[in-house]
Amino acid sequence: MMGPLAGIGDPVFWFTVRPILGALGASLALTGNILGPLLFFVLWNAIRMAFLWYTQELGYKAGSEITKDMSGGILQDITKGASILGMFILAVLVQRWVNIKFAFDVSKVQLDEKAYIHWDKLSDGYKGIQEAFAQVGQGLSQTPEKVTSFQQNLDMLIPGLSGLLLTLLCMYLLKKKVSPIVIILALFAVGIVAHYFKIM
Repeated sequence: MMGPLAGIGDPVFWFTVRPILGALGASLALTGNILGPLLFFVLWNAIRMAFLWYTQELGYKAGSEITKDMSGGILQDITKGASILGMFILAVLVQRWVNIKFAFDVSKVQLDEKAYIHWDKLSDGYKGIQEAFAQVGQGLSQTPEKVTSFQQNLDMLIPGLSGLLLTLLCMYLLKKKVSPIVIILALFAVGIVAHYFKIM
């Protein structure tokens, strides 16, 4: 039974449980929280050891009768449930991890003379700073132009849309048997070129 069960255990543990716990731990570690790696280490080993103990006892008590239970489709249900859970959690983490920021502007509008702060007309010293804070509190702009970026428009429509589209593109390429290394190198290349031309 080792061969058939390995075909179920590998997707559930190595491709679902471990990446989920790793993603949760990494998200905490990125914020500087020491609980990130500890959470991954403790939860991964606790789940793994508990599963090993439970299945060992189950196999010992059931004996050869265990084949009848597994022939009823329980393995397929476990695999399907684990896959759904893994995709759900990883989809939630996409919005946190995948960040694309477009740097170019779509419009620049000259404001009225009374709509922005005239820095050259402020008083010297701390009085000028007080006047600036007061004018900002009144709603005056700090620049004579109102600049609207493409990223601002995108965030107003659907926040995180660009990251989601990039994730779906990578998934599509993986289904088309494109190597993950090729996808990573392509993302690096696109990012460098886009940054050079001030697109991102």
